[in-house]
Amino acid sequence: MTAPQPYPIGIPGTPWAAPEVALWRARQQIRRRHADDVRPAVERLRSRFDVIEYGRLDHDPVRYPLQAIRSRDWQERLPTVLVTGGVHGYETSGVHGALRFVERHAEAYAGRINLLVAPCVSPWAYETIQRWNLHAVDPNRSFRDGGTAQEALALMALVAPIREQVRLHVDLHETTDSDESEFGPARAARDGKTYAPGVIPDGFYLVDDTEQPEPAFQQAVIEAVAKVTHIAPADADGRIIGSPVVSPGVIRYPLRALGLCAGMTAARYRTTTEVYPDSPQATPEQCVAAQVAAVCAAIDYLLDPSH
Repeated sequence: MTAPQPYPIGIPGTPWAAPEVALWRARQQIRRRHADDVRPAVERLRSRFDVIEYGRLDHDPVRYPLQAIRSRDWQERLPTVLVTGGVHGYETSGVHGALRFVERHAEAYAGRINLLVAPCVSPWAYETIQRWNLHAVDPNRSFRDGGTAQEALALMALVAPIREQVRLHVDLHETTDSDESEFGPARAARDGKTYAPGVIPDGFYLVDDTEQPEPAFQQAVIEAVAKVTHIAPADADGRIIGSPVVSPGVIRYPLRALGLCAGMTAARYRTTTEVYPDSPQATPEQCVAAQVAAVCAAIDYLLDPSH
C-alpha cells in the first residue's frame, strides 16, 4: 500500500501558525458565486417571507451578507422550527435544499409553525467550495462559548432570542469524497496530527444527539428520505464514519460538546443530515430532494399530535 503524501502546507507533526494559514488561504479560488446562486433565490422569497440580514462577513461585507428567511406570520404560541444549510459551504445540497424547501413547501406550514431558515451560513466557503472559513476554522465546531468562526457567532446571535423556543432544528450537510481527498488531510496537517484515512459511506444518514436522543424521530426522517434516495449501510464493523450505527442510517454525536450547529438551541428534536453527492446511485437532484424530504418529514413529525 502506498503511503499517503504529506499535505503540501506545513511541517508534518507541527500545527499551523499564521504563515501556514495565509498560505492555505492563498490557495483558495472563487469557483462559484454566492451573488448568482444564493442571493437571487433569497430575493425571490421576499414577497412571501421576511428576509433578514443578520450580519456581513468582515473580510468582504459587500460580497458576503448573511441572510435568513423568516415566517411573516410569526406567532408566539406556535412551535418554532430552525433550518440551517451551508454551515460547510462546499455542501451544495444543504444550501439549495434549504432554499427549495422554503420556495416549494414552507407555505404549507403557515399558521402551524414559526420558521427561521439560514440557507447559506458560510458564503465565502460556498464560493470557494470549502469546509473551513477564511481563517481555516471549521464553523461547525464553533457553535459554543469560545468559538471563533464569525459565521457561527453571527447565527448564534440571530437565534439567541428564540433559543429556548426552538422545538426542531434540522441542519443540512453532505459527506463527500473530498472529505478524504482534501479536508481530512488538511485538518490533520493544520492540527499537527497524522492523517488516518477513513471510508466515505455511500448514502444518506443522520446524526442524532448522544445526550438527548430521539430515535423514533430520526427513524421517521430516514423512512421519508428512503423514498427519495438510498440510505447508507453500516460498514463491516457496524459503523458509519467511525460511529456505531444505532438504527438504520443513524449515528450519534455529542452535539453541544463538539460545538456543532445542530446543538445550538434547546430543541427537543434535532438532527444533522448527511447526503453523499458523489455516489453513483444518486444525482444532484436527488441530493437536494433528499434534504427537502428530511425537513418536511421532521416538521410533520413535530406536528403529529401523537408525539
